[in-house]
Amino acid sequence: MARNTSRPQRRHTGGFEDYSQFWAHYLREHGRAETRLWHFFGTGAAIACLVGLLVSGSLWFLAGAVLAGYGPAWAAHVIFERNRPATFKHPLWSLVSDLRMFGLWLAGRLDSELARAGVPVRRRRRG
Repeated sequence: MARNTSRPQRRHTGGFEDYSQFWAHYLREHGRAETRLWHFFGTGAAIACLVGLLVSGSLWFLAGAVLAGYGPAWAAHVIFERNRPATFKHPLWSLVSDLRMFGLWLAGRLDSELARAGVPVRRRRRG
């Protein structure tokens, strides 16, 4: 299977007027499927750690949630996207967007959002 090396065009250099502008930018900054996969793994692991915190009350799970959530995501930005995570300039919008992207992925609706943001989406062949 050939690796998709195309990257969506990075079009934004300034501030954002509203969250919808940030959301489109966020999706473009996660244009590679590998980056999104690492984000999904990290977000899922972080959610599992938060469940562990609620069940056990152990604050170690809180530390685990932070490490699991941010570690794989930041590594993916360095390795695959070669960009700086949005977390550093827009921490709250970045967290909301990560959870939104995760939810859309679980619901099977992420591809249409990516396409709307100008991110090339490679369709899988069925059969």
